[in-house]
Amino acid sequence: MGRPSAREQILDAFQEILIESGSAAVTLDAVAARAKVSKGGLLYHFGSKDALLNGLLDRLLRLTAADIEHARTAPEGVLQYYLRSSVTDASMDNPGHRCSVAVLRLLSSESKVAETMVEVGRRWTALLAEHIDDPLTAEIVSVLGDGLYLRATMGGPAPQPLLERLPEVLHRLGAT
Repeated sequence: MGRPSAREQILDAFQEILIESGSAAVTLDAVAARAKVSKGGLLYHFGSKDALLNGLLDRLLRLTAADIEHARTAPEGVLQYYLRSSVTDASMDNPGHRCSVAVLRLLSSESKVAETMVEVGRRWTALLAEHIDDPLTAEIVSVLGDGLYLRATMGGPAPQPLLERLPEVLHRLGAT
């Protein structure tokens, strides 16, 4: 396998800076240095920070499409593949996941924001565990809530069938 193009090296550098240090560390100079290209070379491929972001978002959509195709034929099946690859530590070698993590780092330019949100999640999970006898079910309900919350935060559509049938969902989970 040959060396990646300068364009891909620049996107790799941008992505890794986001993952390692967050958006506050991203400057065109830092990305160029990490990619081992001149600032002029970076600007040749991406004329602005916004163009660089658009390049990363395009990469995420391409990698997601490829990952979805892989999931369709995964030996463990789509559901197990989806859930296992959704766990950060277990799938950081997945290029689509790494790109997604980098993009999500853009949501907060302050690490203390992410730390606070992790603590908020921990507190909610603890409360659920107090009210649901089975710890695994409490964790499932917590993760389900996280997904609903993330989707709403991103402006995505509310999953109406799930919300309309929430009592049934909770009953199936044994959480009522």
